[in-house]
Amino acid sequence: MPSFLKDSFLNNPISSYLWILAIIVAMLLFKGIISRLLCGFLYRLFPGAKKYVSRNQFVSLVLVPMQWFIVWTVIVFSLDKLNFPEAFKFELYKISTQQIAEAAGKTILIVFFVRLLTRLIDFFALIFEVKANQTADQSDNQLVVFFKDFFKALAVILGALLVTRFVFHFNIANLITGLSIVTAAIALSTRESLENLIASFIIFFDKPFTAGDLVKVESITGTIEKIGLRSTRIRTDQKTYVTMPNKKMVDSILDNLTLRTQRKAEIKLELHVSTPPSKIENLIQKVEVLLQQVEEIENSSVVLTEVGLKSVTVSVEFFTPHIEFAKFQQIKQDVNLNLLRFVESLEIILAGGKTD
Repeated sequence: MPSFLKDSFLNNPISSYLWILAIIVAMLLFKGIISRLLCGFLYRLFPGAKKYVSRNQFVSLVLVPMQWFIVWTVIVFSLDKLNFPEAFKFELYKISTQQIAEAAGKTILIVFFVRLLTRLIDFFALIFEVKANQTADQSDNQLVVFFKDFFKALAVILGALLVTRFVFHFNIANLITGLSIVTAAIALSTRESLENLIASFIIFFDKPFTAGDLVKVESITGTIEKIGLRSTRIRTDQKTYVTMPNKKMVDSILDNLTLRTQRKAEIKLELHVSTPPSKIENLIQKVEVLLQQVEEIENSSVVLTEVGLKSVTVSVEFFTPHIEFAKFQQIKQDVNLNLLRFVESLEIILAGGKTD
């Protein structure tokens, strides 16, 4: 070994720097190969996943965070073998630079670990999503999205606890015990968020609606696009995007329009008060025959409902199956046009019209 390699630089022999540099460079060069081997090993641990997620899909999810987790692990453990230079040792607010450097390295390592963990959660969510797509019930799909977000939130909490334990050296058990004193205050301050979280569980297990349902809640009508941990996203009939707290979705009177069994049409004909009863009776008979001839109409009624000082009201109601809205509107339009033709053919004057 050349003698200069034994020379000390910043409290470490030059040979140590070269060895660590060689290890880090080698890891950077071969991180792709090593990561792919580890990804393949992890994929083989779940043989049942092959039916739902291909190896390439798994690798595309996990490869990049796996690479950086491995590289940073090697960097942290390699640099730990070096003595911290005395020239760089000083304190900032009673914290030494050595402690700051160690804390930074551990924090970054934990961040990459949490990132890798969230990608694994995405992998499992993808498996359950494929399974959910094989069933007709859309609530399974939304349940997968919900629990994916839920476990990702747990992964972030786990990362925060790891930072607390290994970076700041707090005893987590004692910390949790100490926090129990202020738990009530925290619960009160975050009561709304907790209520929304509880409401989200009620939505998923009670299933008053699922993603894709058309609902009316308060003054908002629209299609459910996503049910999250805190709120539900609704695409309204005006194509706006509304975020509704889950608590309000549970506490409010909600009309799930998708679950209705029929569509109802209501038409009111206000006739002039001087219209003879014979003409009204003739009109009612014609309308009844018309409604019976329309194949999509399941049941109907035509009734003289009101006799007032200025008008006579004939109410027409009919029900169709839960057909597409556009087709329902077309049927309603055809019925309205025929009603006008009947009124014209019978020479009936509508309310507000002029009589001779």
